[in-house]
Amino acid sequence: MDLRNIAIIAHVDHGKTTLVDELLKQSGAFREKQAVAERAMDSNDLERERGITILAKATSVEWNGLRINIVDTPGHADFGAEVERILSMVDGVVLLVDAAEGPMPQTKFVTSKALALGLKPIVVLNKVDKPDAEPDRALDEVFDLFASLDATDEQLDFPALYASGRNGWCDETLDGSRENLDALFKLVVEHVPAPAQVAKRDEPFRMLATTLGADPFIGRILTGRVEAGTLKTGETVKALSRDGTKVEQFRVTKILAFRGLAQSPIDVAEAGDIVSLAGMSKATVADTICDLSVDAAIPAQPIDPPTITVTFGINDSPLAGRDGKKVQSRVIRERLMKEAETNVAIRVTDTPGGDAFEVAGRGELQMGVLIENMRREGFELSISRPQVLFQTGENGERLEPIEEVTIDVDDEYSGAVIEKITGARKGELVEMKQNAGKTRIIATVPSRGLIGYHGEFLTDTRGTGVLNRVFHGWADHKGAIPGRRAGVLISMENGVSVAYAIFNLEDRGKFFIGSQEDVYQGMIIGEHSRENDLEVNPLKGKKLTNVRASGTDEAVRLTTPIKLSLEEAIAYIDDDELVEVTPNAIRLRKRHLDPHERKRAARSA
Repeated sequence: MDLRNIAIIAHVDHGKTTLVDELLKQSGAFREKQAVAERAMDSNDLERERGITILAKATSVEWNGLRINIVDTPGHADFGAEVERILSMVDGVVLLVDAAEGPMPQTKFVTSKALALGLKPIVVLNKVDKPDAEPDRALDEVFDLFASLDATDEQLDFPALYASGRNGWCDETLDGSRENLDALFKLVVEHVPAPAQVAKRDEPFRMLATTLGADPFIGRILTGRVEAGTLKTGETVKALSRDGTKVEQFRVTKILAFRGLAQSPIDVAEAGDIVSLAGMSKATVADTICDLSVDAAIPAQPIDPPTITVTFGINDSPLAGRDGKKVQSRVIRERLMKEAETNVAIRVTDTPGGDAFEVAGRGELQMGVLIENMRREGFELSISRPQVLFQTGENGERLEPIEEVTIDVDDEYSGAVIEKITGARKGELVEMKQNAGKTRIIATVPSRGLIGYHGEFLTDTRGTGVLNRVFHGWADHKGAIPGRRAGVLISMENGVSVAYAIFNLEDRGKFFIGSQEDVYQGMIIGEHSRENDLEVNPLKGKKLTNVRASGTDEAVRLTTPIKLSLEEAIAYIDDDELVEVTPNAIRLRKRHLDPHERKRAARSA
């Protein structure tokens, strides 16, 4: 069967996974009246809850005797390692752009990777039926984006389509028939070349592993595109690392191919197809699976280095072990090492004490997803504030990661936002555009300056602003950047919080807890209204008396406490604070639980 391999690229929430749903439906991948969940490709619980694609996944559709392997790529730069690996398996990309928003930062990040690989793009302007859609402006912005990314003349001469993924239609013109997605299918057939590997079917078998998975029945599974030759189930092959050393020799117990949303066993894998192999015990991502006669490994696509590091430790608070079952450092280490094996963007190292682990990754969102997955699996952890990783330049200078930030805000809030990012946070304004009461601000800001900024940004824009960030490059160290200005309210007792105590402390600041919640000495229960930390007693009840007075029986009404999400909590804490994460709770606390020890340290400092 004729074959095409394509990837779909889009910014978060531009309709990529919804479009894939429609491609599957119209190609006949589902039976008539088959119940299919919306955003079927988002199989992960977190992906469904957050509405983002985290893991790159492949599917396959058949159209007029042609098989099209489609790869759904993550839209967020924090999961960029998935993108970089997966693009090496395809021969063309479909760039999906919201006709109202135009190309956004994550679009730029993934597109730059695709263009650098020489892939020919197809541009689909999605959601053109929305009232605020401006497809012509979006198309011009896409061309400008390609030009700024040094696209070749052939890549700049891209075809464009107009679509509504949710309604299942795509046309060459805005006033087309709006019936189905045939125009997209036809363009993929005509514009995307067939895999060059097809001509190498007579050569010895070679395949570069790009994703690693596991199955409870067949064990370890490696997925990739067959670069040359053919492979039958039961044959013996070997795995080579990046430098060509032999990792292991094994018998292929199963070959799986993508057929719709499922993977089906096949007898023979042929060059050009995307398949999954089972039977190995050591081989991993970026290894070459090949015939026993092959000696050279396939060059693996380089992965951008991590930019931040977070310390994962055991939960040693007084409430440890109440919610989770996995609390030992040994179990935490095993889980992190397993994650590092499948996710090449994460790097795990042991700390000198042995009970904590430095986890380096791409960004706060990537760390947040890993921590959220672990707490759902029953782990209890203590998490430190993210720290930026620095590099040393050619002349010995200190370099730090810089991110490109794209901000869309109402005009009235633009001044406050620009002042924040270009002032204390050491950002540099690149571009500013106004359109219909909205201002788009593009700036380059040190990653250090963005840690903890998102909550402040939402406050400054009354919750209406949209901030997107993407790794830009490395630059000279920008100097000191101040952290959180406000102090915190710290519990000085162990027990259960009392509404009367919190009510009388509300003029001291904003609280993160309500009444009847477990607290302990050293736990952060609120934000102080001043810059210093303050120890308070949230357990102090009302003194009882046998004398009645006016106002005695008035009900206590508490202000609704602030409930921080996991990412917000990690970004909020200071260097001497930790986030305590359990399956049922997210708490903040000081590193040293003994207040007397804290006072002695403060005096000595």
